[in-house]
Amino acid sequence: MQASLLQAGVHNRPLPIRARPCARRQLVVVAGKKRIVGKESRIGCKPISIPTGLQVNVEGQTVTVKNTKGLSMSETLPNLLSVETLENGTLRLRKLEDTRKADQVHGLFRSLTNNMMLGLSEGFKKEMQLVGVGYRAFVDGDVLTLSLGFSHPVVFQIPEGIKATVVRAVSLTLEGHDKVALGDFAAKIRSMRKPEPYKGKGIKYVDEVIRRKEGKRGKK
Repeated sequence: MQASLLQAGVHNRPLPIRARPCARRQLVVVAGKKRIVGKESRIGCKPISIPTGLQVNVEGQTVTVKNTKGLSMSETLPNLLSVETLENGTLRLRKLEDTRKADQVHGLFRSLTNNMMLGLSEGFKKEMQLVGVGYRAFVDGDVLTLSLGFSHPVVFQIPEGIKATVVRAVSLTLEGHDKVALGDFAAKIRSMRKPEPYKGKGIKYVDEVIRRKEGKRGKK
């Protein structure tokens, strides 16, 4: 029996996750094209907990969050989604249509809404390090100045809502409540001197792992 199964191409190995059958998924034909309906985003289905000290207001498709310091953020959901408040004080995003576009934005806007809660309650942080001879960073008010080996200093205007701190002129810490703005500003700083793989010189994140390469060797 086992030999016949092997000849037929049937193995005892478990199916991959994407190939396992799911009771809530169905394969249907829409306009002559096959499509899986009834699938839910694992991230989108998770409830969003509201930390203590935050005020959440839901008006139509707009979710507004405000903390005790007076900072507020808002996110407008597409018409494909709806937000509801559960009895245990959490939010949940649900799809109004079973379309591919709704599947795409379900998990995305759940993450964006959850980031507002985390940003206004705990905040986000990016730690960066300058590696290289003569590489320095200075903060004067809302101006960040970098010395990166160019013939001129690189000057950045620190965006509103982001705090920059420099330690020993080579360690830069960025803090803010908006994860998107914080990551965008950190990426702009890093782009001025991306880490190179031979000596590791450049601007890198503290937890970033740089794959090093061996340089060319001279003739012996």
